Amino acid sequence: MKNTVVILVIIFVQLATAFFFVSDIFSSVFGFTTRPISWELRELIEIGAAVGLLLGVVLGAIALRQAIARQKHAESQLRLASGAFMELLNERFSEWGLTPSEADVALFAIKGLTTKEIAAMRQTSEGTVKAQTNAIYRKAGVNGRPQLLSLFIDDLMGDALPNIVGGAGPGLEPAKQVALGK
Repeated sequence: MKNTVVILVIIFVQLATAFFFVSDIFSSVFGFTTRPISWELRELIEIGAAVGLLLGVVLGAIALRQAIARQKHAESQLRLASGAFMELLNERFSEWGLTPSEADVALFAIKGLTTKEIAAMRQTSEGTVKAQTNAIYRKAGVNGRPQLLSLFIDDLMGDALPNIVGGAGPGLEPAKQVALGK
């Protein structure tokens, strides 16, 4: 909200000053006549317009700097999350006792590669990859790739999702809890 106000102020100040300078140019070019004002007042208006443009540049630079800082923070958080996901994968693979080959196949499967693509990347047969994926599913206690992936999604999300079936959950508003009979 605060950034929106700053941006709106910047736009307003720059529009007002631009209007002054453009209207002055149009009046000179097209010969619009206006009632003359004293040179002191005109100088004050021009100084105000120049200060307004400078203020707009400064506020614009501040807003840009803040946007860049937010972007860097978001990228940093994304890198952390990516690293955390890889740590989680390695931890689960270790818990399940996956061999290095099975861990590679599991990682490729989680990334969404097909059995044929995994076999090509690992320079092995599709039958070998199918046998390894079956071993992975058995060790992980799941029936297939979607359930395997959901294990990691559940771990990453933790308590972020409300348990609608079992209870109200922390994420539901009181009105929604009532609507669900909680």
